[in-house]
Amino acid sequence: MGYYSTAIFPMVISFGLSVILCPFVIPFLRKMKFGQYVREDGPKTHLQKAGTPTMGGVIILIAVAVTSMIFRKDAPELLPVLFATLGFGLIGFLDDYIKIMMCRSEGLTPLRKLLLQAVVTAVFVYYYLVKLQREPEFLIPFTGGIEKGIYISMPNSLFVVFVFFVMLGTVNGTNFTDGLDGLASGVTLLVSVFFTVVAAGMHSGVLPVSSAVTGALMGFLVFNVYPASVFMGDTGSLALGGFVSSVALLLKLPVFILIVGVIYMLEVLSVMIQVTFYKLTNGKRIFKMAPIHHHFEQCGWSETRIVTIFCVVTALFCLLGLAGL
Repeated sequence: MGYYSTAIFPMVISFGLSVILCPFVIPFLRKMKFGQYVREDGPKTHLQKAGTPTMGGVIILIAVAVTSMIFRKDAPELLPVLFATLGFGLIGFLDDYIKIMMCRSEGLTPLRKLLLQAVVTAVFVYYYLVKLQREPEFLIPFTGGIEKGIYISMPNSLFVVFVFFVMLGTVNGTNFTDGLDGLASGVTLLVSVFFTVVAAGMHSGVLPVSSAVTGALMGFLVFNVYPASVFMGDTGSLALGGFVSSVALLLKLPVFILIVGVIYMLEVLSVMIQVTFYKLTNGKRIFKMAPIHHHFEQCGWSETRIVTIFCVVTALFCLLGLAGL
């Protein structure tokens, strides 16, 4: 019970920083005219969101970074998770900045974004294998738990490829999920709670940063729920993807992302299916609009209904993930 209580302090501190920062950062973003640019081919109901301050992910990053540094002592596993979170967040920041300065819905080119993400991933996997000297393995769900379960080991070279697949897939899945007020932050809050509980049970060094992300998201959600006063932008969504993938890898639970991050997976798959079907059928579509949350919008669902249902689904799958341990 004592170790679980240590998760509370980073969470409370990060929550406090997030809540305190929002009333100062949001007016600053508005003053700098860092407003959301809404794409013309998106849902028409989103046009009213144009100009809402974006890049609010910096609030999450500041709260997480400050809190993590307070608790970094004797927690070497914390640093690679923090690096991945801030590294991907910086890529998102550049992407958001270009969108705002160029007044367009696209920022960095796909190739440049992919190359930058590859650099952050390469540094992370180097630290994982060389500095921490962690085993290149991961747990298979529902095989007996953390202590008695089945772990799949692989050669370092193959593990590097696996890490790239996990991190880039998760980061972009989280990015696709960021499309409605409170959706990415609400879903990822539940995922971070899952990893915080697991980290506490394993006495893992990633606990302070996982707890800090949970607290920062709770504070950010106060201002991000519908109607949102601020959007996290790619600054926040890419950072959260970096956090989820890196903490899962450090805990040797990357396969569990397919369970607790089921919404991320559905969002990515909906886009892949839509694009593939569109090309193969010369313009026909399976979904009214992709990612899938926009499909439900076009079906007449309200934003709050979609976000609530997606969060409920995530909560259920997080419980399923705990059962798999």
